[in-house]
Amino acid sequence: MATTGHSNNVINAKLVLLGDMGAGKSSLVLRFVKGQFLEFQESTIGAAFFSQTLALNDATVKFEIWDTAGQERYHSLAPMYYRGAAAAVIVYDITSNDSFERAKKWVVELQKQGNPNMVMALAGNKADLEDKRNVSADDARAYAEENGLYFIETSAKTAINVNDMFYEIARRLPRAQPVQNPNVVALSDGPTGQRSQTSTSCCS
Repeated sequence: MATTGHSNNVINAKLVLLGDMGAGKSSLVLRFVKGQFLEFQESTIGAAFFSQTLALNDATVKFEIWDTAGQERYHSLAPMYYRGAAAAVIVYDITSNDSFERAKKWVVELQKQGNPNMVMALAGNKADLEDKRNVSADDARAYAEENGLYFIETSAKTAINVNDMFYEIARRLPRAQPVQNPNVVALSDGPTGQRSQTSTSCCS
């Protein structure tokens, strides 16, 4: 879940990547965090953790990124990672209809069990393989719009739209509501168990 610090509006946001094995989740994270791409990326076992900070005009967003394994045998572990997440990227491979159908199942699961305020992005990865495309951008965009998802096509290999996707997610994260009366602070519970308030203005 996204939490906001009081100084300079710092937002700590847990982000999880979900999708079929081989869709390119780890490659997207590696490209975003380290600016690298490995032609032969080993499959993730369980989950991998990364962090990255983005500076926006109105806030600094610190992403805590969980890259989950795509193999079916790890599916039961997924709720541990998406529970309390402020954002999720559901990744599919544009050359594979099966991975797109699997992405839809992740969307349904998140809608049922995830954070109701979660920012969800649907990422069609491997956009550099246009000649092998099996999932049309129009179909994926229509599905995303029907389900309230942010849709984008990416290529971890060429870096197309990778940073743009994470910046857009950061922009869509909810901001904390301003404090109604910043001169009033809550004290810890007193002996009576009742919470009291006092003004922070200096005494005479």
